[in-house]
Amino acid sequence: MYEVMLLSRRIDERMWLLNRAGKIPFVISCQGQEAAQVGAAFALDKTKDYVLPYYRDMGVVLTFGMTAKDLMLSGFAKAEDPNSGGRQMPGHFGQKKNRIVTGSSPVTTQVPHAVGIALAGKMKGEDFITFTTFGEGSSNQGDFHEGANFAGVHKLPVIFMCENNKYAISVPIEKQLACENVSDRAIGYGMPGVTVDGNDPLAVYEAVKAAADRARKGEGPSLIETISYRLTPHSSDDDDRAYRSQEEVAEAKKKDSLLTFAVYLKELGVLTEQIENDLNEKIKKLVDEATEYAEQAPYAPADHLYNYVYEEEGGNA
Repeated sequence: MYEVMLLSRRIDERMWLLNRAGKIPFVISCQGQEAAQVGAAFALDKTKDYVLPYYRDMGVVLTFGMTAKDLMLSGFAKAEDPNSGGRQMPGHFGQKKNRIVTGSSPVTTQVPHAVGIALAGKMKGEDFITFTTFGEGSSNQGDFHEGANFAGVHKLPVIFMCENNKYAISVPIEKQLACENVSDRAIGYGMPGVTVDGNDPLAVYEAVKAAADRARKGEGPSLIETISYRLTPHSSDDDDRAYRSQEEVAEAKKKDSLLTFAVYLKELGVLTEQIENDLNEKIKKLVDEATEYAEQAPYAPADHLYNYVYEEEGGNA
């Protein structure tokens, strides 16, 4: 878990440097949410479950089989980008072989998609669950409420996980919710709801594993809320100094899961100084190689612009 969390952070940090150097156009960051993402993904079955991530979910997609090279190809919008061949913005994850279902730019559309896939699986008698994530801002969208209601009525094998990072772009949580927790809404849809520490990957693992076990037994959906903090601006186009103090951000960084989980592992004797150094060296090499490969990779030819948009001669779409 710690290795995937660290890889997520290092890829993200490199993307910010590349963006500021004018080499990639856009970054939407996972920093501060890696523990929730990785802890959750580890609780799922990567051989059969489907994930419908939201745009920050680098930790989820890395756990499910995407690579640093895949993500860098997306950042550079190159032809080999597995998400979309360089057509989508970064953060629109999709990879059929790893059961990562592509998302759309309008937020929360992945929620009803996850419900639909869960319904299809139930109708076919197939043994898989769907897992979808979204921010707390998305929990106020109609897509979430309609999806959750339908899943609750039909007892579908789907897990809804809200990654509450305290801000919907510039809108703080206290201006978004009348209830105390996003998980308080679960009762209205006939499902259990739980709020856990999003900086603790083991707490998130435990919650998602319990929800997955329920779903596999035919007991229906669950709503999980993970509480963390977005350590970066909303995206590379945002200036967060306009709506939150830098003192607040600095205070949140003291609870950064990369720090707190490392301390926990060191106390157990699982993470030694040597192992930590080796991991950092291994991940730096991975990120360096991925960056170099993606930067040198070709863009899609201009005459491919309309591929997959209009029907082509011979009936191929």
